[in-house]
Amino acid sequence: MDLVKSYRQELQLIRKPWTRVWVAFLLLMLLALPLVTPEYVAHTAALIFIYMIGVLGQNLLIGYTGQISFGQAGFLAIGAFTFGHLSRMGVPWPLGLLCAGIVSGIFGVLVGFPSLRLKGPYLAIVTLGFGIAVYQVFVNYEWLSGGRMGLIVPRLTPPFGLSETLFNYYFNFLFAILFTLLTYNIISSYMGRAFIAIRDNDIAAEAMGVSLTRYKLISFAVSSFYMGIMGGLYGLFLGYLEPNMFTFAESITIFVAVIIGGLAAVEGSIMGAAFVILVPQVFSSYKEMVPAIFGVTIILILIFEPMGLYGRWFKMRLYFRNWPYR
Repeated sequence: MDLVKSYRQELQLIRKPWTRVWVAFLLLMLLALPLVTPEYVAHTAALIFIYMIGVLGQNLLIGYTGQISFGQAGFLAIGAFTFGHLSRMGVPWPLGLLCAGIVSGIFGVLVGFPSLRLKGPYLAIVTLGFGIAVYQVFVNYEWLSGGRMGLIVPRLTPPFGLSETLFNYYFNFLFAILFTLLTYNIISSYMGRAFIAIRDNDIAAEAMGVSLTRYKLISFAVSSFYMGIMGGLYGLFLGYLEPNMFTFAESITIFVAVIIGGLAAVEGSIMGAAFVILVPQVFSSYKEMVPAIFGVTIILILIFEPMGLYGRWFKMRLYFRNWPYR
């Protein structure tokens, strides 16, 4: 009985009463944020929530399964344009979002097949080629992307008399919470443990009965599903889509968010998403400096804090928890 009780405690999302207090306080602050801040703050926060979903999916692939991918912009584009076309056809937005995620997930499975034989830089090059190929397809086939005029995505009508800014904030905040909880459940399940086993030692994992074929493909599918949902929400948020929004630079942005936030950390994904959105906002007058800031930050993270921003936050919490003793 003790073992069962211990295992149940391990699966709990929030284990300590004090942690529940500050998490509840943080959620209340986020709920009140758009009511007490200027509109551009709520607009930026809504964009962070959208990026959180994609970064969470990428972290499941890179951080938890150890499969490097530079093709996330391709999955993002597939999800976004799938949702855009379905919306224009009159398909309800929940079904459109689900279809966007599923279509991206199917392509994720197809791209995941090379991962059964390739690792490291070789797999990264294959996924990079996929992302570039998807971009070229959308650029050259106007019936898919709307051509130079792009694709107009019908926006949702805010209910309850909410302004568009408030509606976008709470709408995307809800999805961010749902996918954060989903991610916690995935990594606590047998599936998540299989991902981690493959990342740490795939030969040992296979010897212990973990199917490398099944779980590598599942990892690609789940990560691509997240990216497809992000693409749909992105199109719904902007109301407009065009191919140049999904270049290789977008894949790099998602990758940077994962590395800087922290590999194999849900909280790190949240911090990384906030970082890649806030830095361009802060340095809006010096946009040419943003790639340099990303690059320098990655170098500093890899040298001094391999666990990313979440690692630094964890060490700070540990320090104050043990203070004045070390």
